[in-house]
Amino acid sequence: MVRYEGTFVVVGGGIAGVSCAETIAFYCPEEKIILLTESSLIKAVTQLVPLGKALTRFEVEERSAETVGKSVQVVTDQLAAVKSQEKVIVTKEGHEISYKYLCLCTGARPKLIEKHPNVIGIRDTESVAEFQRRIKDAGRIALVGNGGIASEIAYEVRGVAVDWIIKDNHMSSTFLDPGAAEFFRKSLSEKHIKVPEPSSIKRMRYGETQGSSGAALGPDWHRMLDVSGNARNLPDSVNIHYGCEVRNVSAGQNANGRKLCVDLTNGQAVECDFVVSATGVNPRIDYTVDLGLECATDGGISVNKLMRTSIANVYAAGDCCTASWPLAENWFQMRLWTQARQMGMMAGKAMAMTYLGQEDDIVQDFCFEFFGHVTKLFGQQVVLLGRYNGQGLGTNYEAMVRVTPNKEYIKLVLVNGKLQGAVLIGETGLEETFENLLLNQLDLTPFGTDLLDPNIDIEDYFD
Repeated sequence: MVRYEGTFVVVGGGIAGVSCAETIAFYCPEEKIILLTESSLIKAVTQLVPLGKALTRFEVEERSAETVGKSVQVVTDQLAAVKSQEKVIVTKEGHEISYKYLCLCTGARPKLIEKHPNVIGIRDTESVAEFQRRIKDAGRIALVGNGGIASEIAYEVRGVAVDWIIKDNHMSSTFLDPGAAEFFRKSLSEKHIKVPEPSSIKRMRYGETQGSSGAALGPDWHRMLDVSGNARNLPDSVNIHYGCEVRNVSAGQNANGRKLCVDLTNGQAVECDFVVSATGVNPRIDYTVDLGLECATDGGISVNKLMRTSIANVYAAGDCCTASWPLAENWFQMRLWTQARQMGMMAGKAMAMTYLGQEDDIVQDFCFEFFGHVTKLFGQQVVLLGRYNGQGLGTNYEAMVRVTPNKEYIKLVLVNGKLQGAVLIGETGLEETFENLLLNQLDLTPFGTDLLDPNIDIEDYFD
């Protein structure tokens, strides 16, 4: 047994944990920080590009854990127990690490539709490597889920037939409304650049859409991987099964040589080589805690606005925690890499400032004032702001939409003339403009559809 001692201990080498450790190192460069990670590789944020006051675009790459910083000692092991009364954590190998301040960033596990050797989840580097290994010998796969990861698999896979099984009536419902889904629909079959068509503007009423949910794997996770099958004689094909779920997965070789038969709730059956389950995540808390952590109804560790848990000097950030403070009007939690970074940084700042005796000066970061997320779907940039799909607004909102086929899709969500959310698909250059309008709550009623008139430079108008 080895005993380590650190002023700050962070558990988890994902985006939240690394962001937390880096933030602590910035505030307290002379203090000992220990990062407990299960892998010798950690997730690092790179190519950070600000698109507004709080909205950022970035990439995530894997690096050696030793690159985190000089003041950060890396211990490769797994958390087994937290002894908060002794201010000690115990690892799976039996080592002990003492702390003054502890942050739990243990992430989440994928929700698998069924436990089966040929049903795999997509969550981390290991699961992506397993997917890459299997796809090389596959001719047909079943893809279950309707979030960002499922959407990118459907778009990126080549030489393999895909049966995409979604419980909603349009694809990518975690991020897209039916209009945006239609904008992207042809991308799945054509997968090439199309001739632009004239813009059109629509103003309409929307009912309440799907609630927020989603998985948190770093952006562009598929970019450096070969996700092509060996069945080169097969055309790229994506067959979408709308409005249904998986009833049963049964094994056994069939007439077509497929390993599995997937029965759907609509009475259809899908034959495939393996199933990819991309149906979201559950917070991962697979260790013991002596005093017991207060958890939310979704299983996440409850944290306040400074990312503190119910146990003194213990913080949590990222997918393993649940925001349990009074939320800002246009912010809500989704388990995405963007919020993992924001929560990790907030926890690191709160831990460091508390240690430095500046607890009364801690202010929650501005990024928690409104929801903001930048991702890529079907090869195009997607920016989501505020209540972008009218979440929680019922039918009491209006939507304005501008569509330029094959180029851009812009949707604004307004209540009583004030912007509550926006979806920006493509390189619109309007991210900061609508971020400002979301924050200042200017009454936009006098502008009508001019807000989205492509012949009017609203970016300069509201500058």
